[in-house]
Amino acid sequence: MAASGAAAIALPGCAYLPRAAVVPMRVTALPAATGRRAPVLVVMLPGAYSLPSDFVDEGFVDALRAQRYAVDVQLVDSHLGYARNGTLLERLRDDVLQPAVQQGYRRIWLVGISLGGFASFGLLMRHADRIEGIVAISPYLGRTELIQQVATAGGAQAFTRQPRAENDPEADLWTWLGQSDAAVRDKIHLYTGSQDRFIEGQRTLGTLLAASHLQEVTGDHDWPAWKALWSLWLSRAPWPRE
Repeated sequence: MAASGAAAIALPGCAYLPRAAVVPMRVTALPAATGRRAPVLVVMLPGAYSLPSDFVDEGFVDALRAQRYAVDVQLVDSHLGYARNGTLLERLRDDVLQPAVQQGYRRIWLVGISLGGFASFGLLMRHADRIEGIVAISPYLGRTELIQQVATAGGAQAFTRQPRAENDPEADLWTWLGQSDAAVRDKIHLYTGSQDRFIEGQRTLGTLLAASHLQEVTGDHDWPAWKALWSLWLSRAPWPRE
């Protein structure tokens, strides 16, 4: 993914944390309590200025464990530096997705917040056969002018017929969304706050998804809304329990 657009995200309440885009990408594994590999792997991708440990500090992991889901968790340091140097999706493929498949995981879910949501869509676009589903929480879906172009065209499906510049990953995403079949779109679960800064793009995407895959709560682009949305997801997640 190119740096354009993704590098422009500015999240309220989050300090900028410049970190080197190391290779391989840092991944923290949190195995299920059973001590053996769980049938489901949940990969958590943070927002642009968040840390992977925020999923722990903000209660995401504890809330997941309280539901006794039989899942292993990976916290991935997919920070803004990778978006800026254009290697975000490459590193997620090579350092997260491929190793998970090699370890024997056949049910892989991505949980991405903001930039992490955008990265989740990028991985699904390229590797739909390896990903069972994504939970996109308040996802970034492209720069404002692009979202307006999609809306003016009449939605993602109509946007696919519009001329556009080459080498534009954000436009590529919307073209893919407009062309993807229902089985792939059914892997997407879109959860957001009704006052989210990216709500226009999220609601445009929502017109392509089943109503049961959409959820809004009162809130903006920050942890109070994200924790409420996570709680709702955990009440209905299609994951086995221990």
